[in-house]
Amino acid sequence: MRTYVLRMSRASRNAQNFRTRVLVSSPVPPKSITTSHTVVACDVCGRRLLRGEHSETFIAGGSRRIVCELCTARAAHEGWLREGLDDIGVRRNGGGRSRSLLGKLRARREAYLSRAAEEEPEPMAHERYERSRAQRTAPAEPRAPREVHAVPTNAELKLARAVEVYNASEHPRMVAGVARSLGQPFAAVVASATEGAVVSVIAGWELTWYRFEVDLGNEAAGVRVADQGSELDELADEYRVANAAVQADGTVAFSS
Repeated sequence: MRTYVLRMSRASRNAQNFRTRVLVSSPVPPKSITTSHTVVACDVCGRRLLRGEHSETFIAGGSRRIVCELCTARAAHEGWLREGLDDIGVRRNGGGRSRSLLGKLRARREAYLSRAAEEEPEPMAHERYERSRAQRTAPAEPRAPREVHAVPTNAELKLARAVEVYNASEHPRMVAGVARSLGQPFAAVVASATEGAVVSVIAGWELTWYRFEVDLGNEAAGVRVADQGSELDELADEYRVANAAVQADGTVAFSS
């Protein structure tokens, strides 16, 4: 009986040692967790955008720039063009953070003190009468003519930049050569309805027409001939509305 117990204990110890060797020799490989989040940085402040944070695309220097929501006003102030939004103005909140409670209270106190310093004591009844009488008898000063200046929109700035890029290319020389044979063409500058940074420049005659494309988001690629034909009816309706003129050297200028 004693021999049987010794054999059983020795067998159990051998089984336990075998399980220990198996666990030690077969470690579980660690799992690595990776994310597919693309790191995007603002081209104005250099800050990395957080996951889910909205950004805007602007065009500056012939390339596309990523701008966070806090820097859109600063980008517009620098003259950058917002891609795809022609008639929507940029919020002019200065791009700054809201002031603290202490700053607001201090501003209120300074405003109150400035108003108290500017306030004058209320005049007596006879002083008010003399002042109103002098105002009625004084001759009215002639008003200066009011000057109203048109504020260009994002679409107007985009078209103007596209004309500058086209005029600096080699295509005006070709247009001038065709104009010497066929006469003065009509010209149209139209922004693309589907691509926010693409503008078309059209020069057309009765016998032929050319449509050039300018990608303001990639000005280094140059101006390309997107399409050409022999009849004006082949052009879309928006391309046949002339809003510019071709000069003698083939360059394009907007009609005044």
